[in-house]
Amino acid sequence: MEELRSRFSDPALSVAQILCDAHDPTKIAFTVIDQELRVEHLTYGELADRSRRLAHALQEHGVEGGSRVAVLMGKSRQLPIVLLACWRLGAVIVPLFTAFAAPAVLARVKKAGADLVVADPDQRAKLEDADVRVLETGPGLDELADRHDALNGDVAIGSDGLFIQLYTSGTTGVPKAVGVPAFAIGAFISYMRYGLDLSEQDVFWNAADPGWAYGLYFGIVGPLAVGQSNILLRGKFSPPLTKRCLDALRVTNFAASPTVYRALKKEGVVLAAHLRVASSAGEPLTPDVTAWAPEALGTQVRDHWGQTEQGMAVADLWDVRVRHAVPPGSMGTALPGFTAGIVDGSLALSLVRSPLMWFTGYVDAPQQTKERFTRDGAWYLTGDTGRLEGPHLFFSARDDDVILAAGYRIAPFDIESIIAKDPSVAEVAVVGRPDPLRGEAVEAFIVPVAGSRMEGLEERVQRAVREGYGAHAYPRKVHVVEALPRTASGKVQRFLLREAPTNASSPTAAPPIGPSLDGTPAPS
Repeated sequence: MEELRSRFSDPALSVAQILCDAHDPTKIAFTVIDQELRVEHLTYGELADRSRRLAHALQEHGVEGGSRVAVLMGKSRQLPIVLLACWRLGAVIVPLFTAFAAPAVLARVKKAGADLVVADPDQRAKLEDADVRVLETGPGLDELADRHDALNGDVAIGSDGLFIQLYTSGTTGVPKAVGVPAFAIGAFISYMRYGLDLSEQDVFWNAADPGWAYGLYFGIVGPLAVGQSNILLRGKFSPPLTKRCLDALRVTNFAASPTVYRALKKEGVVLAAHLRVASSAGEPLTPDVTAWAPEALGTQVRDHWGQTEQGMAVADLWDVRVRHAVPPGSMGTALPGFTAGIVDGSLALSLVRSPLMWFTGYVDAPQQTKERFTRDGAWYLTGDTGRLEGPHLFFSARDDDVILAAGYRIAPFDIESIIAKDPSVAEVAVVGRPDPLRGEAVEAFIVPVAGSRMEGLEERVQRAVREGYGAHAYPRKVHVVEALPRTASGKVQRFLLREAPTNASSPTAAPPIGPSLDGTPAPS
């Protein structure tokens, strides 16, 4: 870890040099694949040339060191070129998820003080009311770069300089801005090495969207930092297409959200024998997925934990040099470079014993920053609750999600893991809702498997929780819904379920819920 800490503590550090220029120019940086499985490669040499030309053009548009450039783009060949061009100028990119509705886009653009937005043509309408310059991607962007010579020299921002400003996904309300310094690249490398065990021989695919932390940190920045390649799939996710891509490209190292694995399971996907590593991040894996994976995918799916604020810090590690045997239900151990613990029931990271720790606070939010650190400044409080058994960490819930029923603290994930085993349950979220006797009562919101047997569902679920967890924690009500409300990154927004008006006394009478806070549809 000392090597990474020292390397990324350089006041003359250049992001473009580390992520692009230091690598073999003939090596593939990204493989772009479309819905018809047509493949296009982008080498490090091409990435260097195209980003230098575009940087020169952006410079003429007023982009300079410290400029905020919002990026409203899907996965494409142009995406890494745009990012590298901005970083060559010392600009800070502000990623925007393309499924955001216009109000969510405009709020982030305004809050970030963006000087420019680079947007795909199909996203342009969302920016009609934005008081900011917009540069469209597509052939016109290539032509703009072609008209310029390569930029001569890059801006060195140093290890403390910001190169990303990313907004949290807002599972509990208003998103907060996280400034990512260049020093964080060292922490990203630790995860690529030890969490994912990414090797020269791997065909790697991080399927997460680069509009969010896991897809950006470990699908764009991380692979570039270690000189590897990632796959960018253009278009909408579907289980059949994902299977076709995995098999066609002979992917050996795959990373995705639990939503993707659940969808593959629901579709009955079985892969050819090529996958070596499968990793999941974003929210905890349920036991039904971990039980399904070895036979269907040919390998385990291992749970990894992280945040926008810090990247990945805990994982069921794949690198055998640092791996511990992990008990069922654990998300693993602290990643090399971090020390994790439990402080007053909260999962916490030690500032003193975590040499790769980089989060120091939210942008322009001193009160929210203060709430994230212990008074003595020794620990960063993640906002997640959990427990520690030896070196192994177990996730319980977001602080806001813990249910307090009749004096008991109940972690939703523990109850959800039991309910998810029912063959009629496709997805489930458990929340506490006001109860005059208990303070809060446990209630379950279930998305059923299409065509499944609904008779007796409530009784089955209640009995399973009583027998598998405890009589104090069974759901007093079971609501069947069409979809669970999620953030645009796929995390369940339980606070919306707590606030949802329901008068259902049976599992067939609850209303549809579904849309996320930003008005985007929940992932299927």
